[in-house]
Amino acid sequence: MTEEETPGGLFAGEALASDAIGRLIEFWGFKRNMGRLWTVLYLAAEPLSAKALQERLGLSSGAVSMTTTELQRWGVVKKVWVQGERRDFFVAEGNFWKMISRVFEERERAQILEALDALEDALDDLRLRAESDDAAVRARATQAAERVEQLLDLARLGRELLDVLIRNARVDASPLLRVLLGASRRASEEQER
Repeated sequence: MTEEETPGGLFAGEALASDAIGRLIEFWGFKRNMGRLWTVLYLAAEPLSAKALQERLGLSSGAVSMTTTELQRWGVVKKVWVQGERRDFFVAEGNFWKMISRVFEERERAQILEALDALEDALDDLRLRAESDDAAVRARATQAAERVEQLLDLARLGRELLDVLIRNARVDASPLLRVLLGASRRASEEQER
C-alpha cells in the first residue's frame, strides 16, 4: 500500500470523492453507502466485482449485496458480464440526467401528488365549512380556503415544472414567476384593505 492509498485500496482522492458523494446522497435521504459505492464504480476504469467493492469500501458482503441491489433498482448501477468470469460485476450509470430524473419521477413527483390530494381534500372541507350559519366559522373557513387554493396553485405548478424538467431536461421559469408575482400582488392587495 502506498502513502496515497487508504486501507481499503482506494487512493486518498477516491476516498474523499466517495465520502463527499456519500454525504450528499445521505442529505437527499438515501443511505450514505449508496453514494460511496456508486462513486467507486463511477471512478473505476473497468467493472468491479462485489468482492472488489467490499475491499475498497471496507463493507461486508451483505452490505455490498444490499447496496448494489438497491442501486440497481434505482437504475444507477448495472450488473454486467465480464468474459471469463463467473462472478457478477458492476458498473455505474454515467448519465447524470438519467439518474436525477429517475429520482424526481419516483420520489419527488410522488410527494407532490400526495400533497395535491391532501390539499384538495382540505379545500373541500373548508368550502363546506364556509357555508356554515356561524359567521365566525364561515369567515375563518373562507380565509383558509383562499390560502389553500394558493397552496394548490403552487403544488400544481411544482408538478408541472417537475414534469417538464423530467421530460425535457430544462425548465421555463416564467410560470413560477407568474405565481410568485401573483402571490405578492395578492398580498399587497390584502394589506391595502
